[in-house]
Amino acid sequence: MNTSSKSSRRAVGVAGTGAVIAVAAALLSQGTANADVFVKLPSQTDVQTLPDGTKVSVVRTNEKAVIAPSLGGTPLHRAAQVSAKYTVTTSKKAKIRITAGYIVGCQVSITGTSNSTTDSGAQNQITRSTTGAVGSTQTLNLGPGQAAVYYVNNVEKADDFGSQQQTQNVDYETTKASNSYTNEQLQLTGCAGYAQARSYATIRIRTSNVDKQISTYGRPFSIG
Repeated sequence: MNTSSKSSRRAVGVAGTGAVIAVAAALLSQGTANADVFVKLPSQTDVQTLPDGTKVSVVRTNEKAVIAPSLGGTPLHRAAQVSAKYTVTTSKKAKIRITAGYIVGCQVSITGTSNSTTDSGAQNQITRSTTGAVGSTQTLNLGPGQAAVYYVNNVEKADDFGSQQQTQNVDYETTKASNSYTNEQLQLTGCAGYAQARSYATIRIRTSNVDKQISTYGRPFSIG
């Protein structure tokens, strides 16, 4: 009888251990599924010569994204922390304006744009057809087939009449300018399908003879 009792206790002990292992495995699996995803994105250099002979170099470095688990446990909410640095160099002193951000799309291709140079008044098709959000606490609300621009800069400065205004542009007057951001929060809600983001920047160069805008785009990445 004693032997049977000990065997029974051992069986219960083994079963209990198996249950603990199963629970631990489930928790580990859940933790892995909910872990942040780190995306290292390639650097890029774009060198162009403007009509007046001014040479312009636009370099994007240190670009990365950390994709967070779905907020609230639902695929309708996405979040990412994005970082990058833009360095603009000109062969002679110029007025340089950097506008940096991300094109975010819900179930739509955002790969149909490429680096280009245009007159300063022109806008690319993506910018014309989308809405925008500014700053680290703004959330984009997109449905299937929609895209929008998310601006990372939010600068307060005086306009021509001395009134303070918010702008997405950072201005310099030099031969070398840089604009960087680290762990900028990009949030998206309302998208039930796949979503992508892609860094972009427009660089406006003004000299005494030309006024041109250079557009540069990074590699698209998934945000869930």
